[in-house]
Amino acid sequence: MALSGKAKKKKYIYTDYITWPDDERWELIEGEVYNMAPAPSFRHQRIVGNLYRILGNKLAGKPCIPELAPTDVIFSEYDVVQPDVFVVCDHSKITEANIQGAPDIIVEVLSPFTALKDKREKKFLYEKFGVKEFILIDPIEQYVECFYLMEDRTYSKGEVRGPQETLILYTLDKLEIPLWEIFEIEKNRD
Repeated sequence: MALSGKAKKKKYIYTDYITWPDDERWELIEGEVYNMAPAPSFRHQRIVGNLYRILGNKLAGKPCIPELAPTDVIFSEYDVVQPDVFVVCDHSKITEANIQGAPDIIVEVLSPFTALKDKREKKFLYEKFGVKEFILIDPIEQYVECFYLMEDRTYSKGEVRGPQETLILYTLDKLEIPLWEIFEIEKNRD
């Protein structure tokens, strides 16, 4: 598909999206096209893999299911994204082809090419569609920023946690994930 960065003027929908070549990765946010190239870095993928593995182990035998990109998450005909890692607890949203509706938790691992989109457009999208917890992971600075959906359907002020702290997933009954395991660093012994 010959689009450079962000498409101009035309609003695209899911039926356009599914006609694009399989070897290219795109996302739609409010009908705008976003290119997901270049491929994520090795460090980015290690963090995604570590988080997915830990979630999978901790959620084994429980109703919530972790998944990772490149799985399509369809919020509306104008909004289709591929979050790095996400958790779905409502199995009616899971289809053979994609996820229909908001996951309970979405995690985006920042990369230089997509960080601004993740922090701005995607955060707004996830809040709008009711994702209960949105987590940003910075693989370079090694911190996590967590946003929780409040009763008024807006996100809380970001809560920042460092690499020696624990990520708490409130949607999953306060499930704890040691961030030093995500970042692959040694835990300080105090």
